[in-house]
Amino acid sequence: MYLARFFTVAFCLIGTSHLVAEDDITYERVIGPEFPGKYKHPATVAELQNGDLYIAYYSGTGEYEQDTRCYGMRLVKDASEWTTPVIIADTPDRSDGNVAIWQAPDGVVWMFYVVNYGPTWCHARVKCKISKDNGYSWSDSDVLAFEKGSMVRSRPILINDGDYLLPLYYETGDNQEMTAPDTCSYFLRYHPPTKTWTETNRIYSKTGNLQASPVQIDDSYLVSYIRCGGDFLPNPDRYMYRSESRDGGTTWTPGESTDFKNPNSAADFIKLKNGHLLLVWNDTNTGDRMPLTVAISTDNDKSYPYRRNVVNKPNDTAAYPSAIQTQDGRIHIVYTSGARVNIDHISFDEEAILQSRE
Repeated sequence: MYLARFFTVAFCLIGTSHLVAEDDITYERVIGPEFPGKYKHPATVAELQNGDLYIAYYSGTGEYEQDTRCYGMRLVKDASEWTTPVIIADTPDRSDGNVAIWQAPDGVVWMFYVVNYGPTWCHARVKCKISKDNGYSWSDSDVLAFEKGSMVRSRPILINDGDYLLPLYYETGDNQEMTAPDTCSYFLRYHPPTKTWTETNRIYSKTGNLQASPVQIDDSYLVSYIRCGGDFLPNPDRYMYRSESRDGGTTWTPGESTDFKNPNSAADFIKLKNGHLLLVWNDTNTGDRMPLTVAISTDNDKSYPYRRNVVNKPNDTAAYPSAIQTQDGRIHIVYTSGARVNIDHISFDEEAILQSRE
């Protein structure tokens, strides 16, 4: 299939809907309405050990429809076009939801995804599969989180002691238009020698929170930025939450409000190879999921003086960013746009953000 080839552009709002090209950010429309399934959301990206980029997402006629399935597609190393999406999870007569892909140091590729058993995500469970051939084939599924309301969105991180830390969340409220204040984030910790998962404490906050994204600063100290909960109406008092651990990710503090605006939308938070921290989110609390902003901290989360709107297209959204840094040092972000019809991909070097100091 033909998909858009790379071209260099950054979205800038200049009073019209025109796009203005810049030479330090590369934009690509990975897939759009030409592939069946008008609803495509949220996209996640991973670099595999063979150098391929792999995108996973779920798609169907609507967010809660029973025809949704999880798909995967790849950009083979040194190739210029993405492969045609293939089904990687399809639960009969159920809605399959958020999917996250991550390759462990031993080469095993993990797929974590949501299966819904009711009219809202408050009825969901989390399943997982593994692949031992870089995502070309997958195992049978296993239920990872049996509790009603269990959800996943973000991939795990490898922590310094060799364990994997997987962010999960518990969604409550039984309402398609909002989450309840007791919606909360937590983590499952996987110990490879024993192949066991252990749950951490739960992170509660004033308005509820979901979809934590953690980073490890040192052996003991971890930080997580977390999407705020509630409804989807404009709210000038809505900001992202932050939690931290001082014991290597075993226990976490309650979520505290930050200075980062958040329109009840997912963010991503990663540690770069040089130790700098990168946060990508929608820097607004009074509008829709636009702009898409990247900030970098060079002082271990004390400040974020380098910020840039990497996508700012009027009358559109740039939702649920997923960020990675590949082996060559390039930063890649995928997100959905066009009312969740399209999956887009941008890439840039860190310098593209460091040159934008507040």
